[in-house]
Amino acid sequence: MDKLRVLVLGAAFSADLHMNAYAGMRDKVEIAGIADLDAGRVKSLAERYGFGGCAAYGDFREAVSGAECDLVDICLPNFLHYEPAMLALGKGRHVICEKPLATTAAHAEKMVACARANNRHIYYAEDWLFAPAVRKALEIVRGGKIGELQYIRARECHGGSHSPFAQKIEYCGGGAMIHLGIHPIGFVLAAMGGPWRQVAAMASAGGAGNMRHKSMEGEDWAAAMIKFEGGGAALVEGNYLTCGGMEDAIDFYGTTGCVHVDLTFSSALSAFSVSGLDYTVEKAEVTTGWSRPAVDEKYNMGYVAEIRRFVELASQGLAADAGARGEDGLEALRLVECIYESARTGAAVINPHGNP
Repeated sequence: MDKLRVLVLGAAFSADLHMNAYAGMRDKVEIAGIADLDAGRVKSLAERYGFGGCAAYGDFREAVSGAECDLVDICLPNFLHYEPAMLALGKGRHVICEKPLATTAAHAEKMVACARANNRHIYYAEDWLFAPAVRKALEIVRGGKIGELQYIRARECHGGSHSPFAQKIEYCGGGAMIHLGIHPIGFVLAAMGGPWRQVAAMASAGGAGNMRHKSMEGEDWAAAMIKFEGGGAALVEGNYLTCGGMEDAIDFYGTTGCVHVDLTFSSALSAFSVSGLDYTVEKAEVTTGWSRPAVDEKYNMGYVAEIRRFVELASQGLAADAGARGEDGLEALRLVECIYESARTGAAVINPHGNP
């Protein structure tokens, strides 16, 4: 195969992140088409990254059925992950799917089963696993430099999503935990390297029971303590209460040391502006005054390495690495649903699936 033919579904935020990575791999990738309801957005995305000649589709069903491709990259809202994935897998295409894998574990199970039945692979886009700072931290931890890993604390937080699809459970699957907390959940499951045993969680109640976002059906804050079979523990959090921009942070604690990772506010730059900068960091409400403007956010957050790795694997028909498989996306969703059950009942939940 000379070049991997990729069909991109969606032309908004996530698609921009992925297209930026494809643009650096022109010797390996051909963009077979882009699908989005907004034709102007398709045209803008394609031209922004120099793929102006690719096919444009207004409907993902038409695109999956009509495009000659090897890999379908799903960059659509959460509730639109399941159907296009099933269509693509059924037609013998590999699939990249943004987080979360689906809005329910039941749908994720069917996606994983469909991939197996068709001898195809799902590449689960958990970018944290590909971020350079996180990979270095894992190298330190797995090299035994902080002793035995005992505890991880991880969170993704910002001031709230403006997407209409994040406001309703039907479209999102929940609130802050499934939309933001899915990153720390997927990460700690991969980093701990073993099945979780028990989870205890708390969350805001959604709607009028939220702390700030009263019009959002899902929760605007949630946190969960997870215990693992090997004896380790993790605390994960997702919230829409954090002002000042996206906050992605991971802390590792071992018997003889610790490692702290700041993915979003670790820029080498400091700037002061009265008028405001054009951009500082994702989700920042203002850019005036002192700020730490990101240098190459898409690279540092792992999107470039993530897509490069998926293209490499798909070109050879190989499965994703641990943590980035469809099965890993499924396990993350199963844990999310147990977190919601624990928050709703006020009781800890034992892993009903045991070893995944």
